[in-house]
Amino acid sequence: MIKELIPNLLVYLTLISDMAIVLIIVFAIYLKIQGKSFRSTEYGLFLRKNYLLFGFIVSLGAMLGSLFYSEIMGYAPCVLCWYQRIFMYPQAFIFAFAMWKKDKRIATCSLMLSIIGGLIALYHYIFQIGFLGVSGICDIIGYSSSCSEAFFTNLGYLTIPMMAFTAFVLLIILGIVSKK
Repeated sequence: MIKELIPNLLVYLTLISDMAIVLIIVFAIYLKIQGKSFRSTEYGLFLRKNYLLFGFIVSLGAMLGSLFYSEIMGYAPCVLCWYQRIFMYPQAFIFAFAMWKKDKRIATCSLMLSIIGGLIALYHYIFQIGFLGVSGICDIIGYSSSCSEAFFTNLGYLTIPMMAFTAFVLLIILGIVSKK
């Protein structure tokens, strides 16, 4: 039961997050055209006020989701998956510590980790869907799962690298909105 429930939950959380990302970006562009800032809206203020909590939830959810797929579902992570984990896992602990200390100055650190991790996840996703048409790092090294292997594809586009990319983009948006 858990092997059916959790993956579906993660898929729908990712879909909702992707829709939220698109809405935030479209709304921010609309406001920019109007000469206003998203950060000064009630939504921006809400995100800034709850930055640490939302960052913790996103990073912890991404960390636990990746552990679920590798440890419970048995999907062996490829090299690019490991690189993405390197940039996501510390953020759950950084956000937890920052919430404990009530310290919002971690935005720059989170942004740096999320931008690098997001670029890796985007590359992995583009490679995985076959857009690049070249061998990836996993196929060259040859000691881990293939980076091009998609354990599943839901809703026509959702794979594990897309889930990671979504989490990184959420953290990037939160970091940008929270910066002074």
